Amino acid sequence: MKLTLLAALFTFLTLHTTTGLADINLEATHKEIDNTVWKTFQDAFQALDSKALNDVYADDVLRITTDGIDTQSQFKEANVTRFAENIKNGDRIALDFWLDSRQTNETTSYDVGFYRMAITTATGEKNTVYGQFHIVLKNIDGRWKIAQDWDTTSIGGKPITAVDFARKVPDQF
Repeated sequence: MKLTLLAALFTFLTLHTTTGLADINLEATHKEIDNTVWKTFQDAFQALDSKALNDVYADDVLRITTDGIDTQSQFKEANVTRFAENIKNGDRIALDFWLDSRQTNETTSYDVGFYRMAITTATGEKNTVYGQFHIVLKNIDGRWKIAQDWDTTSIGGKPITAVDFARKVPDQF
């Protein structure tokens, strides 16, 4: 009797905790995220448009870097300052990335991937940085926004390199 009740409870919980996943069109949701978040993010970065970049983020966002945790969106002002400096100096930025994994439901997506950011100065000097990101996206009032942003340039103390990035072709949005 206990075994039957346990089996019924397990079946009930399984059905009622996964039904939301079947209710959404993942392909359409992923395409929407790619267009409204990732393409916008990439375009804003490359155009040095801090307003467009900051608009991709939720108002209440958690930003984590090696410098610590930012819960006050101070990084948004840093984006404005950094891009203004890049423009003043004549720098250009090329940003490419690819998703390694993605878990999505109706309201949340967890995207993990790798990026390559190449900064070219006005004198032609090029500096390329590679890294990994973990992003939590939330559908807020019908629009996907970055709610949590973490990235690093090393994994387990080992720097992320061009070899790591070359494992996949960058996503095209």
